[in-house]
Amino acid sequence: MREIQIVDAAELAALYAAAAYAVVVDGDAIALRVGEPTPDLEAYLPADTYVVISAWNPASEPRSDAANEAADAALVARLNAAGIARQPAWGSAPDGQWREPGWLLTDIDQAAADRLALDFGQAAVLCWRRGQPVRLRMLLAPPAAVGAAAHVDWAGA
Repeated sequence: MREIQIVDAAELAALYAAAAYAVVVDGDAIALRVGEPTPDLEAYLPADTYVVISAWNPASEPRSDAANEAADAALVARLNAAGIARQPAWGSAPDGQWREPGWLLTDIDQAAADRLALDFGQAAVLCWRRGQPVRLRMLLAPPAAVGAAAHVDWAGA
């Protein structure tokens, strides 16, 4: 497992929470937003739980396309080996200047999803239960001065 060193975890959480996300199902891009439910996606892909994960830019440090594509291929290989189905997904800055691909996983155990994300150096995943709003799950220890933020969970020790 990689150790993630983030300078300002609270700022990172705010950026992730404000980002735009989407999942592609049957050629349709379905928008996701932290704090909002996903009835259209859940109608397409009925499941009990959902997780969006990426292998790109570990520790939120920009990497080359080649390095990111290699990390993504390694993530896909792990998902294939575990028999975990996936749908293409992405996250982007609200202004569209940054975009990174990822995957929507359904009915994966949260602890297994967390381990997978941490193995690929990720600071957060999106996760939610059917019928509930999308939550940002920060896999970092909460900063001392962080206040409660709606739909953001801190899972790190």
